[in-house]
Amino acid sequence: MNEPVVTEKLAIEHGLLPDEYTRICNILNRTPTWTELGIFSVMWSEHCAYKNSILELKKLPRSGGRLLVDAGEENAGLVDLGNGLAIAFKIESHNHPSAVEPHQGAATGVGGILRDIFTMGARPLANLVSLRFGELNDAHTRYLVDGVVRGIGDYGNCMGIPTVAGETSFDPSYRTNPLVNAMTVGVVKVENIITATASGIGNPVYYMGNKTGRDGIHGATFASDELTAESSSRRPNVQVGDPSTEKLLLEATLELAEKHLLVGLQDMGAAGLSCSTSEMSARGQVGMDIELDLVPQREAGLTPYEIMLSESQERMLAVCTPEQAAEFEKVCNKWSIEAVAIGKVIEGGKVIVRSHGEIVAEIPGDELVLGGGAPQYVREDRVPAGMDEKRKYDPLTEDFPENEMCFDLLWNDPNLASKLWIYRQFDHTVIGATARSPGDADAAVIWVAGTEKGFATKTDCNPYWVMLDPYWGAAHAVAESALNVACTGAEPVAITNCLNFGNPYKPEAYYYFRQAVAGMGEACRQFNTPVSGGNVSFYNESPEVAVMPTPTIGILGILDDVQANVGAGAIDHTVLCLIGDTEAVELGGSTLLRLAHKKVAGTIPKLDFARHRALLKFLREEIGNHTILAAHDLSEGGLAFALAEMAVIGDCGISAALPNGHNRLRWFSESASRAVVCIAESNVERLLGQARQMNLSFTVVGSCIGTKVKLGDWLERPVSSLKKQYRQLLFEAMGEGEG
Repeated sequence: MNEPVVTEKLAIEHGLLPDEYTRICNILNRTPTWTELGIFSVMWSEHCAYKNSILELKKLPRSGGRLLVDAGEENAGLVDLGNGLAIAFKIESHNHPSAVEPHQGAATGVGGILRDIFTMGARPLANLVSLRFGELNDAHTRYLVDGVVRGIGDYGNCMGIPTVAGETSFDPSYRTNPLVNAMTVGVVKVENIITATASGIGNPVYYMGNKTGRDGIHGATFASDELTAESSSRRPNVQVGDPSTEKLLLEATLELAEKHLLVGLQDMGAAGLSCSTSEMSARGQVGMDIELDLVPQREAGLTPYEIMLSESQERMLAVCTPEQAAEFEKVCNKWSIEAVAIGKVIEGGKVIVRSHGEIVAEIPGDELVLGGGAPQYVREDRVPAGMDEKRKYDPLTEDFPENEMCFDLLWNDPNLASKLWIYRQFDHTVIGATARSPGDADAAVIWVAGTEKGFATKTDCNPYWVMLDPYWGAAHAVAESALNVACTGAEPVAITNCLNFGNPYKPEAYYYFRQAVAGMGEACRQFNTPVSGGNVSFYNESPEVAVMPTPTIGILGILDDVQANVGAGAIDHTVLCLIGDTEAVELGGSTLLRLAHKKVAGTIPKLDFARHRALLKFLREEIGNHTILAAHDLSEGGLAFALAEMAVIGDCGISAALPNGHNRLRWFSESASRAVVCIAESNVERLLGQARQMNLSFTVVGSCIGTKVKLGDWLERPVSSLKKQYRQLLFEAMGEGEG
């Protein structure tokens, strides 16, 4: 074959370092072929190898609790639900593809994370998203928002998987590099779990799904580089999704799992055949011998290099036994899924790739993969310039507007406004399992059919806090996500994460990453929510600016009785009680400071792990006892915003006041470990006693009654007008009519 002669220069152009090229030559005892260079370049990219992050990630709590497998062992995390069932869940990024082609970038991000779940034999029950964009007054941002949201909706809706929760925020740092993080949660019978492992010498290796094309080639290396002005010319790196085929692939896979017709199965995601062949082989400590001439191809003239690196969507690599092969093919044919035997499992641990009678690649699989021979580095880190000075700043030295004006600043902030414009484009009730829909509660609640059980799930991160203090900012992200699910009545049991940072070769960017991982790990240990797996997305920057460090947390909470869940809306004729501090005024990194004075500065709120654990326990127990009827955490905007939001969610008036205190800004403090709950008046004394036993402050602050929101002596507004304003903001920003 007429392939280029590989040199160090070509290796560097593929994103490899000079030392890595030397290492490749030593592994092979020769110069790599063109196809081998391509395989090494994608498998040793940051996107696949986590080469600049894995040594830090290994410090996280990656086992224990309800986890059935350690983080990274399978395509997704697995949590024991009981009753012979497990929950599979994971979050991943599709940031760079969405920046270049927002519709397909976001759509294929959803498709990819769905496949990670159902390749384990789990039926997906819920999708979630975490989205970050530039400011909405910018036309390019609106173009990205429109494309990304349509892409998510088109793929999820076509698949029949509800998109049930998430978060969306806007900041100039994300203008050219939006963050599109997608998460899926599914349920599987423990006996039907499929592993991503090849085994059984001589077993056939099958290609399943769509034909291979040129789309997505070098997508993994594209995700391991900064975005530049030339990035739009790299649209061929963005895959094209086909949700109709994926729906068939899902049903075929679940039937194969139910009939136990698989030895192993892996999605052909990032790095395509290169990844699936090498990772499955390495896990099973076996090799594979595949023939590329047998790979279904949708266009003529594909080279071995292109076939191995293609990231065409809706494709799987499967291993079964010879005895299972006929029934395996029968199931695939039933669902109109192309299934072709392209090779076999072999001894020796090498991945051998043949084309037109020649061996075009022969590489030890273990040398390619994360946890095997792929490089591992710890980069230099350095405290960002000016960080210490920003932390020393005291927000209370500023002259803030009167409270009513402060409230209006918050109520008109698109980061805090209703995301109805977004989630109305998602089908969140399909399959009939959604017990709490978007906007109804602090987290989505999903019923597991055939049982009394359910789960609550949410994504969360405050990047402003992470930028000021990455250790405690990331710890707060875990704490708040745990509080989100506890406010529905669920017990937080595990997290997945999507760690979005800048260039790891820049010491200040690596400092953010390293500290955030450490803070996240400590919080997970404190709350017994081990990390089930996730994704690292580096290089989220353009020549002008890096995105704010954004370690997105996706959390899973378990409800043994799914009917014992509550929403966040105010309930008429109940008493409003604040659990947590009423006196602290912590405005460091707060929304009010950013909106009123255009500053992100100060010391972020303190986090007391013991107090937070007590709050989580109190909420779960009293919601389970049916004494807490609604619950809402206090976060951005503080008490004032939380109360008004409860009023519009519940379409019910609220009258509230704080105990006598010296500082009017208590209404906007973003102190941690606080929630507002609705309870019957008859339960106030009992819950007050329970809270005191757990060393929690418990204060009656008002009641739910009437049609107005009354806060202290400074705000009185009709719920109807607040609701319209709250819901309309994004519609107006996107140039659409009333929602």
